[in-house]
Amino acid sequence: QVQLAESGGGLVQAGGSLRLSCAASGSVFGPTAMGWYRQAPGKEREFVAMIQRGASTNYADSVKGRFTISRDVAKRTVYLQMNNLKPEDTAVYACNLVWGGQSYWGQGTQVTVSS
Repeated sequence: QVQLAESGGGLVQAGGSLRLSCAASGSVFGPTAMGWYRQAPGKEREFVAMIQRGASTNYADSVKGRFTISRDVAKRTVYLQMNNLKPEDTAVYACNLVWGGQSYWGQGTQVTVSS
């Protein structure tokens, strides 16, 4: 059983920064990919960023240059550093892990950016 625990969400003013963390536990070794998605009220869930097993990264166009995804392999943790936050970044951010042909999700952490 794979579990994901997110932390680091909160309330921040526009232009501020937050760092999200997602720690994986359970029977998972060398995930194919780990990443972040977000869902704003009344909107579909959207891709934010992903880091592959080989350390290559992908970002949504809306966050390129502002967000950085990274990982600590030993801790089985992925991070999302979010800088220059905008009100439109307000959403529930959920961690995703792909491994063994399965996709796992965390419960999500709220990020609120005030103008």
